[in-house]
Amino acid sequence: MKFLIAGAGAIGAYIGARMAQAGFDVVLFARGPHLRAMQENGVRVKSIDGDFVARPTIAASLDQLGPVDVVFLGVKAHGLTQLVPDLEKVLGPDTAVVSTQNGIPWWYFQGFGGEWEGLRLERVDPGGVISSAIEPRRVIGSIVYFSTEITSPGVVQHIEGNRISVGEPDGSRSDRVRRIAEALIASGLRCPITARLRHEIWVKVLGNASLNPVSALTRATIVQMVRDPGVCSLIRNIMIEVEEVSLKLGMELPVSIDQRIAGAEKVGEHKTSMLQDLEAGRPMELESLVGAVVELGERVGLPMTYTRTIYHCTKLLAQSVLAQKS
Repeated sequence: MKFLIAGAGAIGAYIGARMAQAGFDVVLFARGPHLRAMQENGVRVKSIDGDFVARPTIAASLDQLGPVDVVFLGVKAHGLTQLVPDLEKVLGPDTAVVSTQNGIPWWYFQGFGGEWEGLRLERVDPGGVISSAIEPRRVIGSIVYFSTEITSPGVVQHIEGNRISVGEPDGSRSDRVRRIAEALIASGLRCPITARLRHEIWVKVLGNASLNPVSALTRATIVQMVRDPGVCSLIRNIMIEVEEVSLKLGMELPVSIDQRIAGAEKVGEHKTSMLQDLEAGRPMELESLVGAVVELGERVGLPMTYTRTIYHCTKLLAQSVLAQKS
C-alpha cells in the first residue's frame, strides 16, 4: 500500500515518521521551512519512547505523485479548504481518505440518517468545498489520542500517548480499515477499530470545546485548569452543554463528565493544541472545536450560554492576535 500524509504537521509528520521507520511506502506533503528541513535532514522525532530519524519521501507538491492507496489528512481543520482542491491529483478509484482533524468533522452527517442526514456545518465546511472534493465513500474517520508538537522545522516532539482509533462512518469492519489499522499497529501505534466512531468523537469534543478555548484565554495547562475550582466549574458547564447537544442528536456518551475531567487531569502539565497555536501565532482550530458545537446548538434549539460566551471571547482573542501580526 502507498500512503500519503497530506499536511505533515505535528500529527502528520509523527504518523509518517513512524510508518517510514517501519518500512511502509509513505510520502509526506509539507510546505515552508518544515518541508526544507525534512528534505535535508529527515524527520527527527524526540520521544520518551526513544528518539529516531526517519527518511520518508518528502514532497512539496502533489502534482507528480499519482494515485495513492490511502491519504491521511494531516492539516488542522481550518486548513482543509485550501488543501482539498489539489487532492484529486492523488485519488485513484479506491483511494481511502482518513480524517485526523479534531472537533466535528465535515463528513459527520454523511450517512447519518434521519432528519440530520447530509447536514453541512458552515463553520466546518464553508461553502461545501471539502464535501464536494471528497466523496463520502472514500472517508474513514480517526480520533487521535496522542500529543505532539513541532519544536523546530523538521523536529517533532512526541509528548504523550500513542493511540489513534479508526473506523468506518457506518460502523462496519471493512477490509480497508483493517489494513490501515494493521499498518499503524506495525508502526508502533495502538490502533483499535471502533464501530461507534461518532459516539467517540463526542467524547473528545467534550474536551475540545471546553479545555481548548479556556486554555487560550487563561494560558493555563490542562491540570491547572481542572484543579482550579472556578475554572473547572466553567469547564464542567461547557461540557454539560456539549453533552446536551449530543443527546439531541441521539448520541449517548459512553463516559460521564466526571470521568472526562478526571481523564484530563491525568494528562498533567500539558498545553492544549489551541494554546500551542496561540503562542506560536498560528490560526486556532476554533470553528471545528467550538464554533461547530455552537452551530449545532442553534440547530437543535439549545441556548449554549457558557459555550457561546467562551466561543466569542476566544474568537475576539484570535482576531486580536492576527491583527497584531499584520
